This record gives sequence, C-alpha cells and structure tokens, in this order.
Amino acid sequence: MYYLSLSLIIAAAAGYLLGSCPNGLLICNALGINIRGQGSGNIGATNVLRVVGKKWGYTVFALDALKGFLAVLIALIASRWIAPEARRPELVGIVAGIACVLGHTFPVWLRFHGGKGVATSAGVLLGLMPIAVLSVFVVWLLLFQLSRYVSVGSIGAAIALPIFVAIYLHLRVLKGPALLPFSILIAAVVVWRHRSNLRRLYQGEEERFRDKLS
Repeated sequence: MYYLSLSLIIAAAAGYLLGSCPNGLLICNALGINIRGQGSGNIGATNVLRVVGKKWGYTVFALDALKGFLAVLIALIASRWIAPEARRPELVGIVAGIACVLGHTFPVWLRFHGGKGVATSAGVLLGLMPIAVLSVFVVWLLLFQLSRYVSVGSIGAAIALPIFVAIYLHLRVLKGPALLPFSILIAAVVVWRHRSNLRRLYQGEEERFRDKLS
C-alpha cells in the first residue's frame, strides 16, 4: 500500500509539471507574438493555428499531446518499478493523466489560466486506451468537416469519448473499470473549458476555418 501511494504521488507530481509546460506560449514568445493578446487569447493549439498558422499550430498540438502521453508512460514505468505487485496499475496512469490535463488547463506559472486540454487529453488517452483515441478522432474529423468549427469537433469528440469507452469495456477490448469514470471526467473538463466557445456558437460569433486542415 505504501509503495502504491508513493507511485500515485509521483504520478500526480510528474503529470502536473509536464502538463503545466505552456508550449503554445513559449513558441509564440520565441516568434515574437503575444498569443494571449490575439484571437481567443488562449495558449492552446487552436488559437496558435488561427493566429500563427498551420505549421506552429500543429507543432503545439503535437507537443501538448506528447505531454499527456509522457505523463502516462512515466507513471506506468514508475509504478512497475516501485509497486510491481499493484493490482490496478491503470490507476497510476489515470492519476498522472488527470494531473497532466489539470496542469495544462490550470498552470501555476500562468496564474491558472492555461489551454483547454484537448490535445493533452488526446495524449493521455493515447497512453491509456489508443483505440478510444482513434474513435474520437474520427468523430472530431467528421464534425469539423461538416461544421468548419474546431470547437464543435472538440466538444463532440469529448462527449463521444465515454460512450466509446463504455462500449469497448463491454466488448472487453479495454480492461480496467476505472477508465470509464476517468473518461467522463476528461470529457467534462474539455466541455467546461469550451464554455466560451459554446457561448460564441450560440451568438453566431464563433470563427470558422475557411480552408482545410492540410
């Protein structure tokens, strides 16, 4: 029990520190761009894509996703080393994933004003349940192509996530009952962080992407 608790503490700390690295802000600062003063003011990949362009927007998305993936990977490796007999090793990965998303969304260095957690959540899910990532990506891509709103794709994919997880758990494609409440929590955080987008969509003020993401 002691070693499992130690694994959880390490996972939470490492996850939060990784998640709180503001890739979008650092890249834009290096380019001489105040990303927090342009577009939506968000430091995430979508606003970087809109303000700076596809090259850097995709780069920020990849780096933010990498944070989530590494948080889970480091936590699982540490768990196997510290508590090799733990019966629920996925719990350590889940704790790291939650901490990473929270670190990205509420970074202490930026007075708890970070990104919306979509890319980081994708990286976390890729580390824990890659089949779910593929499924929600298809949902995101379909909704984006139909609406031309990144926010619509992100919100729809987040809502679809626990549905896919429940199906895959039922089919025994995934293992670990804790994955379902975790996916619900991730979906709730992503949707909540998009509340300003929902307001702009309702008011008809959300900006569409005019060209294809290619």
